[in-house]
Amino acid sequence: MHPFVYAAPSTVKEAVEILTKHGDKARPMAGGTDLLVQIRGGRFDLDMVVDIKKIPELTSVTNNNDGLVIGSAVACHQLYEDDDISKNYPGLIDAATLIGGIQIQSRSGFGGNLCNATPSADGIGPLIVHSTVANIQGESGTRSIPVEEFCTGPGRNALGKGEMLVSLSIPNKGKGFGAAYERFIPRNEMDIAVAAVASSILVGSNGKISEARIALASVGPTPIFAKKASDFLIGKEANEASFKEAAAIAKSECSPIEDMRGTIEQRQHLVEVITLRTLNKSLERIEG
Repeated sequence: MHPFVYAAPSTVKEAVEILTKHGDKARPMAGGTDLLVQIRGGRFDLDMVVDIKKIPELTSVTNNNDGLVIGSAVACHQLYEDDDISKNYPGLIDAATLIGGIQIQSRSGFGGNLCNATPSADGIGPLIVHSTVANIQGESGTRSIPVEEFCTGPGRNALGKGEMLVSLSIPNKGKGFGAAYERFIPRNEMDIAVAAVASSILVGSNGKISEARIALASVGPTPIFAKKASDFLIGKEANEASFKEAAAIAKSECSPIEDMRGTIEQRQHLVEVITLRTLNKSLERIEG
């Protein structure tokens, strides 16, 4: 492993300055559960590792009636150990309890999961269906983009030179909102998904869906926002028939590969099955 310098800035401004100075030779580190493995494996040849866990706004969680703001270095356990967050953001909790084991969950979080931009990432789909916005800061200022636009390819993201993810903003959709995430894996835990789906629906008092979002993982070069399937559900009754049609559309929106873990046909079938399951689970959560 190539020797590198360790920095632990206490402000976002300081971290951005270090990242800008060193460019591709520097990487921010939150939990380190991916980065340290990647450095040892030779994926990165770094001169500088920037530990961001000493920056207060990156390790804080704000939860109120308007929504949830998660710092980019917040660990998974901080979310699922909070009863209010677990109640209002169920799709996030589904993923938070699946990212590695308990030891990993005490370090890793949604910010690092998103920046790593792995197509099979458990955290990104739930962020998409919860309408999450990524808040970014760089040398030229701040900007925000929808999470579904953040991943640009396998292991690649929308961050420019010197930019870093500061936080994730998630709106509180209220009582008519339900979300769920499920994956299919060869083993019971700590494995990469063969296919995974996150779904959310917002149901009005008339029983019809006013908003829907479906996201797919492990079936394309990036996590996929299944927009056609999501748009189809708007205005439909929240029932099994609508969900089955949406699941069939979602199946057509994925572009899986064949590898040792599954065939193309298997992954397409799994997308349809798991989409139906997560939509039904979302409705169950709305109904209590």
